Amino acid sequence: MTQFSKCIPGIAKVVTKIAEVFHWVAVALMIAATICSVAAPSAVNYFVGFDAKECCGARLAVYGFEINAPVTNGQADMAAFLMFGISAVFILSLMAMIFRNLNLIIGKSEGTTPFQFDNVRMFREIGIFSISVPVVGFIMSIITRIVLGAGVAEISNNFSGLVIGVVVLCVTQFFARGIELEHDVDGLV
Repeated sequence: MTQFSKCIPGIAKVVTKIAEVFHWVAVALMIAATICSVAAPSAVNYFVGFDAKECCGARLAVYGFEINAPVTNGQADMAAFLMFGISAVFILSLMAMIFRNLNLIIGKSEGTTPFQFDNVRMFREIGIFSISVPVVGFIMSIITRIVLGAGVAEISNNFSGLVIGVVVLCVTQFFARGIELEHDVDGLV
């Protein structure tokens, strides 16, 4: 085993923790921005509207969920921003949980086998969270269209998280089988 391959789990643990913290900070900031969109819309427009054009709108996106908020007189539509903010809080929270579970799996597997019941549970949760991201985006796009009207805001959603989630759930089955085989071998020795 090379020196670099011995460092990979430590590097992965640091990167996943940084990503988790980054996402929780993003959740807090998005909650604040969402509250401000109701309480102080001019402050939000100062940040959102600086690159918004009347023809294109203000593009708001997070992990494949996207809303183009209409812009009138240099001011982005705060109802669209509010709906985006609510969606972003859910999506960013799910992504933070994915990175949290990855970090915990790496930590629990250090110096021991990765075939542990907790790891299987956390892998399964990662699959569920990955599938939930586009599902939440889809549900919020429907709610946004109902609240704002179909023609008010352009909404799009990326469903690649479904594929990733299904793959992770399949890998989870391999880990569950690995635990069974490990227990069978332990009983024979």
